[in-house]
Amino acid sequence: MLDESLLDTPEALAEADHRALLRGAAEAGARVRTAARHAIEAGVPQLEPDGRPRAILIAGPGAAATCVADLLGTLAGASCPVTRLAPTGVAPAAGALRWELPGWVGSVDLLLIATPDGSEPGLSLLAEQAYRRGCTVAAVAPVRSPLTEAVAGAHGLFVPLATAPYEQDEQPPVAASAPGVLWALLTPLLALLDRIALLSAPPDALEKVADRLDHIAERCGPAIATYSNPAKTLAAELADALPVIWTEGDSAGPAGRRFAAALAELSGRPAIVAELPEALAAHSALLAGPLAASADPDDFFRDRVEEPPALHARVVLLRDRPIGGLTAAPAARDLALSHDTPISELEPEPGDELVTLAELIAITDFAAVYLALASGA
Repeated sequence: MLDESLLDTPEALAEADHRALLRGAAEAGARVRTAARHAIEAGVPQLEPDGRPRAILIAGPGAAATCVADLLGTLAGASCPVTRLAPTGVAPAAGALRWELPGWVGSVDLLLIATPDGSEPGLSLLAEQAYRRGCTVAAVAPVRSPLTEAVAGAHGLFVPLATAPYEQDEQPPVAASAPGVLWALLTPLLALLDRIALLSAPPDALEKVADRLDHIAERCGPAIATYSNPAKTLAAELADALPVIWTEGDSAGPAGRRFAAALAELSGRPAIVAELPEALAAHSALLAGPLAASADPDDFFRDRVEEPPALHARVVLLRDRPIGGLTAAPAARDLALSHDTPISELEPEPGDELVTLAELIAITDFAAVYLALASGA
């Protein structure tokens, strides 16, 4: 059950936030600036690339590395294939995970390692394997972690992870889907891929991203009331609902998948995600089934105190601004409303692709955090 009264009580939110999730969301802009500075200090602007790589491979544990690979693949587009190396192992523990390079990887490819831990032996072994193949290695990880030495031994580029002081003794460890982790891992890799001309993320663009994240933190902070706070509003709307996340536009796709991962890890809420227009066919039967708001006519008569509410779907539409007016949003609204399914919509303010993507991620990150705190997750 969601305690909606807690959403408008900043002191109670702070008391419930044992994992410093709200602080991490609020400091996302500062984390981008720190990570960009670390990239400069690591020598990214001085790199002299010898052409573009044939392929980029990304390795790392958890939802943050998955999201980094998704975002970089989207932003790079057709300029270079981006592949995430999924780990194998008997458990998600650092010591149990292993990564393997595909047999075709060689000297014309680039391996990116992104981890908020850095103690994974499997990643150190991967860096050594890449060196033997002649594959260039770059990594973002905590400074003085075992991975630091492995990357140095592979003659690769190492960028220290931008951390906050309160994370040093954080117990339990910061969740992989925590807002600050994503931007600390992503920002140096954006600067690197900008340097090798695979995407556009110059220093002024990263500063704009940080500014937009600061703006969202002001709009969605704990002191802002629910009625004027888009993140709190979305969290309240998703109480006792199954989020059906529909995305439209290249940038909205990874934002939606990131939102689903954050809901699962931070608040323990399941969600399904698909891109328009295919989502309309894929989820039509779902909205017409037992999860539809109109599926249980007896729900009106249930005991609101003793009986838990039935789980019903709620569509969350994340969309970029349409190009040329071509959009499936009207059809999406019609399908949802025809099955009495409520719909929430988020559309970023005007800006570059990277900036609008940051806005969608920031608002949904705040929403996932508020949902986690208000539901006691």
